[in-house]
Amino acid sequence: MIKSSFSGRPIPPGTGLMYVKKDGKILYFLNRKEEKNMIKLGRKPRKVTWTEEHRKEKNQRIAIAQQLAAKAQAEEAVVEKAEQKLAAKEAKKK
Repeated sequence: MIKSSFSGRPIPPGTGLMYVKKDGKILYFLNRKEEKNMIKLGRKPRKVTWTEEHRKEKNQRIAIAQQLAAKAQAEEAVVEKAEQKLAAKEAKKK
């Protein structure tokens, strides 16, 4: 089954639109809404919230943010442990 060039959704046989550009590239669209967004309005699929490409990029951003948060939390734990060791050494000295 062919997927839409804009939204990434499958196009059932006998439906959809086929757009052929001057350079020979073929674009497939599920409906006029997708065609208008891409051709006439020049929108990028990754910036339109209801497209598959946007969802993939959003999930990647979320995964990266989670990794950074986990890394920061691990660094905080290391710093906290080091501070506890220093406090223990100072308490022994007194």
